[in-house]
Amino acid sequence: MEFIIPEEIKEMPVEEDKLYDLIIIGAGPAGMTAAVYAARKKLDTLVISKNVGGQTLLASAVETYMGYQFITGQELMRKFEEQVRQFPIPLLIGEEVKKLSVQDKLFAVLTSNGKNFKGKAVIIASGRRARSLKVPREKELIGRGVSYCATCDAPLFAGMVVAVIGSGNPAITAVNDLTKYAKKIHSIVRASVKADPILVEKAERSGKVEFLSGYAVKEIRGEDKVERIVIKGIKGDEEVVLDVGGVFIDIGAIPNVEFARDVVKLNELKEIEVDCDCKTRAAGIFAAGDVTNAPEKQIIVAAGEGAKATLSAYHYLIES
Repeated sequence: MEFIIPEEIKEMPVEEDKLYDLIIIGAGPAGMTAAVYAARKKLDTLVISKNVGGQTLLASAVETYMGYQFITGQELMRKFEEQVRQFPIPLLIGEEVKKLSVQDKLFAVLTSNGKNFKGKAVIIASGRRARSLKVPREKELIGRGVSYCATCDAPLFAGMVVAVIGSGNPAITAVNDLTKYAKKIHSIVRASVKADPILVEKAERSGKVEFLSGYAVKEIRGEDKVERIVIKGIKGDEEVVLDVGGVFIDIGAIPNVEFARDVVKLNELKEIEVDCDCKTRAAGIFAAGDVTNAPEKQIIVAAGEGAKATLSAYHYLIES
């Protein structure tokens, strides 16, 4: 049976002149789960986000979220949104938060369109953005062979030749994930592999991995899907064309924290530091999901952290 959003609560009005109990910044798995828990706790809540889904939208296959043996990232986030919209929660989608500040023990949020909102508590669930190669056809072929998540998409490349771009632990972990499915993996790094030796040894033992050091990707080729990549030697003008059906880009991700630098503590990776209750160093500000230092950047983990963040915010509000 198709879920139909009740018309009377499909689009809740966003009000600038009111004081919200809770403002949630971000509408990925963490933010949307936080919103559902906030609704059930009867908190007057506002959600602000550039889009609904964040990085999850890039996952062409999700097979590790309970209840779904297979679902695309876009489909999963559509279901998240449907569930949130069952509740009278205003969603301000299409705007980004530019600044978060503290004003008289309340929190002020300024958006990219110049709108101002105030809340008694805040949950930062703004996620992170993958670093891109910024090469021709990369953007156009996302979800058509270009992936930023081997954990999500590796099963789709069974029996294929693929390339993994990146030299650190996440990239070589992606290589190892892919050895279970792909026929061959080209591991391409600019200088040298920087991953832990145990990960490198595991990749080597598979017999499926070719390490190509000293190369950078020049372009990705393909019309409707990835067909090959061109790599260029860092030293000299050597170019090599590799026939591949998939390109996994794992050169790091950037937490979306610029707007909150002045009010929360960040670690060396620019992640928001939180404790096991999703509390930051600033009273009344909580954080959840990939923007934090919580280990394992996974959809199901982010959703769980979003639930924890709201429960912590609820206790903060009733005790304040």
